[in-house]
Amino acid sequence: MLIVLVVLLGVAVDPLHPVPSPPFALVLALQLVYCLTPWRSRWPLAAQTLLLPWAGPAAAGMVAASALLVLRGAARWCLFGAVVAAAALLAPATPFGIALAVLNAACQGLVLFGVTRLGDTRTAVHAARAQFAARAVSAERSRAARELEAALGTILSTIIALAGRGDTARIAEVSRSAAARARAVPSATGEPAPEPDLTPRLALPILVAVHAGYLATSLIYLQGRPAPSLLAAGILGLQLHHALPRPPGARPRHAAWTAAALVLLTTVTLLYPGQAYPQLAGFAAAGFLIFGRAWWPLAGVVVASLSAVLALRGYSPAENLYWTFNAVAIAAMFYGLSTQTALVFEAREAQRALAALAAADERRRISRDVHDLLGYGLSAITVKAELAGRLGPEGSGEQLAEIAAIARRSLAALRAIPAEPDPRLSLAAELDSARSVLEAAGVEVTVRRESGRDDALLAIVLREAVTNVLRHSDATYCLIDITPTGLRVVNDGARAARGTGSGTANLTARSPPRAAP
Repeated sequence: MLIVLVVLLGVAVDPLHPVPSPPFALVLALQLVYCLTPWRSRWPLAAQTLLLPWAGPAAAGMVAASALLVLRGAARWCLFGAVVAAAALLAPATPFGIALAVLNAACQGLVLFGVTRLGDTRTAVHAARAQFAARAVSAERSRAARELEAALGTILSTIIALAGRGDTARIAEVSRSAAARARAVPSATGEPAPEPDLTPRLALPILVAVHAGYLATSLIYLQGRPAPSLLAAGILGLQLHHALPRPPGARPRHAAWTAAALVLLTTVTLLYPGQAYPQLAGFAAAGFLIFGRAWWPLAGVVVASLSAVLALRGYSPAENLYWTFNAVAIAAMFYGLSTQTALVFEAREAQRALAALAAADERRRISRDVHDLLGYGLSAITVKAELAGRLGPEGSGEQLAEIAAIARRSLAALRAIPAEPDPRLSLAAELDSARSVLEAAGVEVTVRRESGRDDALLAIVLREAVTNVLRHSDATYCLIDITPTGLRVVNDGARAARGTGSGTANLTARSPPRAAP
């Protein structure tokens, strides 16, 4: 808001006529409403348009900005062009006066529109951060659903088909492969985070158009004189180079050289033989403002030097005041436009990073659920397939039926994972399943339950514990003890685990945070 206010004051205030006419003051008051509040009614725009003939050409830039802020589509640019053309009719009837009025109205309108709309856009981007993150999560869920179905879904369907054919050896082989996949953490997609809807498409065109417009104004004022025209082009080119959006904290390319060149060109404009060119000093001061806060004192030196040089060259106090204020106003306008543009691009990059973090969190959540919900089922399938192989064709029917049932439940769980951020499990059902799987593996099971709590987190812990018994032990006996304070699983054949897994980390991630002491 401060940037918009500074720019508006630079556009509207005339140091030689500090008390504006009533029509101009009313146009300015309505412009303050448009620039500093979210209100975008068409009635103030209509009032500004009607007041323009009495407010004078100096008000045309504000009315042009209002047209861009309030209207949409082709209508905004049609009215913008009409207001700029009206500035020509209100200007002094000389080629220079007409050209100056037209270019000032167009450039000031674009600057006011740019800083106001980019400020609105930045606010909206920050306000919509949850929406951007949700879009990233949704995209990650869709991608995960496709990949899980293509990888593990196909394998589980194959297991169901193999169970129907009684191919126990192949079932064990396929389930081991699937278990390894279920334990793998999905990698990043490498795809860019979704773009926010409010990408500042007009930011760079407005920035370039304003520089081009003021360059044209300077060339008209200079009446085509080659040397001063080259100075104007050089200063505005360097200023545009400094104003282009870049990563936060990054300096423009070749910063030392461009700063030195700007100092040199500014010195030449102030000390040019015959006369000074004060209209260029404001552009140079803006270049130093945009360059970074460390260079702001140099912008102040430019303005102070301008005032001193004009006094030494014999400019009247009124002329000195006018050109000094003109330099300050131009510096404020260009600094405001470039700063708002940079802030919008920074906000967009921050939203991209937020979306990427949300997608990464969702990827970890899906990986955790795949590990917890499918790892146990696949281990159970492996155990039952091995048992069915030992029993032979005559005694394997029951085990094959259980294998098919587990595979179907696992397939249903797999398809639910991307859509369900907190799958709920039944501890009672997991106890029955754990007993069945461990006994199928030749492990004697004792279950002691002193608590009737049906905690989904304990069900997940039980799954991980039973999976570890199957994978990392030669147990013949296992105790599952559920107490009011938690769950304990003990076996008599633990082996040293090889490598690192994600089970403990997953359980830690699922655990509720402890209250601070």
